[in-house]
Amino acid sequence: MGFSTLEAVTLASIIEREAKKPEERPLIAAVFHNRLNKGMKLESCATVQYVLGKVKPVLTIEDLKVKSPYNTYLNKGLPPGPICSPGEASIKAALYPADVPYYYFVAKKRSFPCFQRNL
Repeated sequence: MGFSTLEAVTLASIIEREAKKPEERPLIAAVFHNRLNKGMKLESCATVQYVLGKVKPVLTIEDLKVKSPYNTYLNKGLPPGPICSPGEASIKAALYPADVPYYYFVAKKRSFPCFQRNL
């Protein structure tokens, strides 16, 4: 995949924080891989929460503007390092993402996230 160990663990840490259910991990990984391959920003709420130092159920527009190399809403590519210690399932997902053409995901209340293609 062309990732260093640090990059793989960094991506896995974002997957770890984004996933609510184990079966989501490979799909979340696919979205991030697809965005990286297209040169898109990852736009992960988990990285902004890391910068803020707390988990907020809803991020504000101001939260998304916080200046940090970890803010993936402002910066393209991976942040400089992991945002948590990922588990084995997230590491595997980072290395072996689902083979799907998705670029976006939306979590629905108490249900599996809806993943959408970028048209």
